[in-house]
Amino acid sequence: MCKDCTNVEMGFTSDKFPRGTHMCYIYNDDEEREAIISKFLGAGLKENEKVVYFAHEKNKPEMLDMMGKEGVELSGEELDHFFVAKAMDTYCPTGKFELETMVDGLTGFYQGAIAEGYSGVRVSGEMQWALEHKPGTERLMEYESLGDIVLKPNPLTLICQYDARKFDGATLLNCLKVHPYMIVRGQIVQNPYYMTHEEFMEEYRKNGGSGEK
Repeated sequence: MCKDCTNVEMGFTSDKFPRGTHMCYIYNDDEEREAIISKFLGAGLKENEKVVYFAHEKNKPEMLDMMGKEGVELSGEELDHFFVAKAMDTYCPTGKFELETMVDGLTGFYQGAIAEGYSGVRVSGEMQWALEHKPGTERLMEYESLGDIVLKPNPLTLICQYDARKFDGATLLNCLKVHPYMIVRGQIVQNPYYMTHEEFMEEYRKNGGSGEK
């Protein structure tokens, strides 16, 4: 069970959800995305969470500028709790994607943040880095499918962002299969396509790693 499954504000919707909620956001509207992500991050900072953003290109000042344009203003202390890192450097620090290293890193990051006195951890990442097909990227959906296992003892609240204009249909379908929640028109809904890690990996292997039927 989660160490802390308290329902928390998501910022862009009036409904609260438990810490540890794992969401995919498949989008094709940049203005909508910026509004949703800005409010999601800001709400986490208001909840005294440690908030991390894995950006494709933007640095922290650029992220703060984006959030400010969406009406998300942060205090000095909140600014100190907000961290921005390059997505490629985070997911492929050695030039390749290593699933086990990423899982260990998230687990350690969560546990360290709680030890530091944060109420929780909130993360969102832009997934365009995967389009560069670094070694190990073929295990991305396997990694995403581990959410139901990794997040139970380490309830990071996550939004994984996939640009529908850049990823192919097979990847987006697999993305849906490995996230229990998805964001649709600014609302968080239970994902009818979701499969547990065991279910997904059984199908994935049967289809030669494609996940397609």
